[in-house]
Amino acid sequence: MISKEQFRKEIDLIIANAIREDVGDGDHSSLACIPETATGKAKLLVKDDGIIAGIDFAKQVFEYVDDSMTIDILIPDGSSVKYGDIAFYVEGSSQSILKAERLVLNAMQRMSAIATKTSSYVKLLQGTDTKILDTRKTTPGLRALEKWAVKIGGGENHRFALYDMIMLKDNHIDFAGGITKAIAKTKQYLTDTGRDLKIIVEARNLEEVAEILKSQGVYRILLDNFNYRDTLRAVEMIGSQCLTESSGNINENTLRKYADCGVDYISSGALTHSVYNMDLSLKAV
Repeated sequence: MISKEQFRKEIDLIIANAIREDVGDGDHSSLACIPETATGKAKLLVKDDGIIAGIDFAKQVFEYVDDSMTIDILIPDGSSVKYGDIAFYVEGSSQSILKAERLVLNAMQRMSAIATKTSSYVKLLQGTDTKILDTRKTTPGLRALEKWAVKIGGGENHRFALYDMIMLKDNHIDFAGGITKAIAKTKQYLTDTGRDLKIIVEARNLEEVAEILKSQGVYRILLDNFNYRDTLRAVEMIGSQCLTESSGNINENTLRKYADCGVDYISSGALTHSVYNMDLSLKAV
């Protein structure tokens, strides 16, 4: 996984690029009608039920836009919220509040939706040892925010990107000439380059699980689109040799059944690619 320092850099890049994209050479709507010296106060109004996420990110945005602004947080990240709740107050330059408004809302609405969906999956897994993972199926340029939201919702992060973990999927295996060759080449590559990266290998059937188990050094086997019966059999075959992960069109209706097969992880792209934004507003007070 990426370091905390790398993650902070990703967040900084998101903020800088979003403000550049949205503000350009100036917020002319505000510049045209609001005096530079004007100050104001606004509240983050919740208009939905769910899990709030992005409070700490909003604080970073306000500080980036104008570090003289103050934010009074009433409800922290990861809390359950309902319609009518006020998550925070922000106070300072009226122009600065308006400049930051859209980025704060866009990010928090999406992050809260992801955290809410993740939390619902975590609840479905209660009583099992299975953990929910996100994937790389994220919005380009916003991965750090979306994976942050998964953590806020109680889930865990899969690899952040292509560079922090080896994941040999079906196409890698086919292009490399088969599972055994792909694993052998990968281990040699890691030795040659001096990299210490965990190796996950995807299996499409029980025969491939058996072949993967013949190689040493595999961290986790990804059981892709397995049915319940084969998942249970695969878990029995793998035992304690490595960790297990189920993936492939798993939803609210099937999640618990796969967990009951005994897999260590279930990964779901739906956490980040299939959510509807939580309704939030930033209103002057």
